[in-house]
Amino acid sequence: MIDTLSTEIAEGEERIRLDVEDGLAVLTLCRPDRLNGWSWESTRQLGLLADRIRFDDTVRAVLLRAEGRAFCAGIDVTAPGGAITGDSPAARTRAYYEGIRWVHERFTVLGRLPQPVIAAVQGYCLGFGFELALMADIRVAAEDAVFALPEAQLGVAVDAGGDLRIARDAGAGWAKYLALTGRRIDARTAERLNLVQQVVDRDGLDAAARDLAAGIAANAPLAVQGIKRSVDAFADAALPAAMDRVAMTAALTLTSQDCHEGYTAKAARRPPRFEGR
Repeated sequence: MIDTLSTEIAEGEERIRLDVEDGLAVLTLCRPDRLNGWSWESTRQLGLLADRIRFDDTVRAVLLRAEGRAFCAGIDVTAPGGAITGDSPAARTRAYYEGIRWVHERFTVLGRLPQPVIAAVQGYCLGFGFELALMADIRVAAEDAVFALPEAQLGVAVDAGGDLRIARDAGAGWAKYLALTGRRIDARTAERLNLVQQVVDRDGLDAAARDLAAGIAANAPLAVQGIKRSVDAFADAALPAAMDRVAMTAALTLTSQDCHEGYTAKAARRPPRFEGR
């Protein structure tokens, strides 16, 4: 696992870039050659940059976007530090549990920013990418956006609470449908399920999301931030306890034989043979 205590981002190792302009903080996923695949290091950088935004009084809104043809295609299995080790199955499970809790804390830093976060989503938005987009307050999607939570197909649980947020916004049935099947939905379906608030053509995505963020940034900041806090307090009232259960389920599945089988089968392009172990 990467050094979670570091507060530096080495030159050339950026997973996310931060630019502040005209009251808007722009967070850009900047590994398009890897479809902006997510990693422990991505999570660390997200928390660092969100902390910088939090205390910047010039920032009135945040735009979360991505370079390339995908928003984020999920976990980058080739990223260094991906595996967590331990002297026993119990030690590995505990290490994964704390690691996933750490991820939740970094995602929460973004989700609980006082400034509203608008996500602009194009192309693949899968697994961790979908869960990241769900942390935003408002989502704008291009017509070519594709959403899915494929974790169960690989033998693991949904790690960062995306299924809980889908249950909150679209209902428990849709959360179970998407998380249990791993099936993909297009942007118009996501809009119908209240998971996306606006769908635009691909060429107009950046302009539409920036226009929305700028409109929010132009409003009274105390009112805007108070509204966000009030809505979140109501919508997320049951979330903290459920997120701890998510972390434990993720830890148990990540250390299971089914997880190893799932990833092995995917690499070999064959159906997995899960045994519940």
